[in-house]
Amino acid sequence: MNGNLGKKSLRRSTDQRILTGVCGGIGEYVGIDPNLVRLAFAVFTILGGSGILLYILAWLVMPEQGAQSSVIEHVIRNFQGKRSNL
Repeated sequence: MNGNLGKKSLRRSTDQRILTGVCGGIGEYVGIDPNLVRLAFAVFTILGGSGILLYILAWLVMPEQGAQSSVIEHVIRNFQGKRSNL
């Protein structure tokens, strides 16, 4: 029996995507409308610019649905000369 059956994981969405799928993935994980997550990122951006930084960090560390590794893992493995499964 698969131990991951029914276990949710935070991943960038391929269905609810406008740019990279970060907001769609967070919305799917939390169970809210991705547009509310997008609105939150916009508010954080307007109120000091932290929304852009948070979005970029989330894009780097969240793997895409169906992918084995995140963007940052792929970059690190390439830097180390190892093969990546992105």
